Amino acid sequence: MSSPENPTPNEPTPGTTRIVAGGSGKPKRKRTLEISLAAGLVLLIGIGAAVASSVSRNNEAAAAPAPATADANPAAELKLGYFGNITHAPALVGVSKGFIAKELGGTKLSTQVFNAGPAAIEALNAGAIDATYIGPNPAINSYVKSNGESISIIAGAASGGAQLVVKPGINSAADLKGKTLATPQLGGTQDVALRAWLGKQGYKTATDGSGDVAINPTENAQTLKLFQDGKLDGAWLPEPWASRLVLQAGAKVLVDEKDLWDKGEFITTVLIVNKKFAAEHPATVKALLKGHAESVDWLNTAPAAEKASVLNAALKESAGATLPADVIDRSLKNIVFTVDPLAGTYKKLLQDGVDAGTTKQADINGIFDLTALNAVTGKKTSAQGLGKD
Repeated sequence: MSSPENPTPNEPTPGTTRIVAGGSGKPKRKRTLEISLAAGLVLLIGIGAAVASSVSRNNEAAAAPAPATADANPAAELKLGYFGNITHAPALVGVSKGFIAKELGGTKLSTQVFNAGPAAIEALNAGAIDATYIGPNPAINSYVKSNGESISIIAGAASGGAQLVVKPGINSAADLKGKTLATPQLGGTQDVALRAWLGKQGYKTATDGSGDVAINPTENAQTLKLFQDGKLDGAWLPEPWASRLVLQAGAKVLVDEKDLWDKGEFITTVLIVNKKFAAEHPATVKALLKGHAESVDWLNTAPAAEKASVLNAALKESAGATLPADVIDRSLKNIVFTVDPLAGTYKKLLQDGVDAGTTKQADINGIFDLTALNAVTGKKTSAQGLGKD
């Protein structure tokens, strides 16, 4: 963005000197010459002062920092995406309790609800939204496909809260051969996790649904119904859907994804922004992050009953239905809400995508821009060498 031009100082107008002839007795022609010289001297002094003033002001303007475009150019509207999942609770809370709208001030907040990451990425790249809560793998895939031009990860949102749940008769990976499993969407974070895990168990899968284990990307609500109807053997799902299959459809947990990660820490949801939008409206991005941080803080401090009530109201607004108390309770026990995107896990996430056949090997250095987050929180969240912090 171009910075405003330096203001041009107004040229001072030299003062008018009035000389009145007295009765000095000097010859008239001599007095006239003296008057002309005096007037000329005054004029030169006035012009010199004006030039000096102009040079001084221009030098001061050049030395002064340019006005902060971040403060001068907030967006008229912020279009924000998120999912109707408990793993997206910072978005649900930030929107429903007004944390984000409050920080945006005069910027209008518009929202759009998605079922899975690839659809949200498509909307972001098309300009239909400016920022979105999303799983890490679609964010990585977009960054790789665009050669680093599409998105920046600006914060974490949730860690944990994803499981492979299956029919009671399935007791080990060996029992999955020939079975049909579901994920929210091809290339989504849970889809990548399932394909990568099956590969480590010696199974071959394909993005067209063929292979030793069939994987059918399916909308979450439909997955629940298909499982209840006996048409699916299991699914790798985020919360609350994993809990819904366990508590409402009789599924059991075969794999809790936290058991596959060092210290049980893996990122489920991050907040990303379109790079062009961020460059044009840094103040708006910072305001979004303030609201986001408030939401995470609230989720980590609010009483359980109040938290469940607020989340249920937000889910009804965004997904059309509330959840039983036991589903919300089980879901929340599996999730940690954090603004840290756990950047140290991204090389493994990228490799999982490569192994799953949903992305290609690439350099993801630069995928993070945590500078605004760190300014908002006053803490140093590290990009682990993969971007700015």
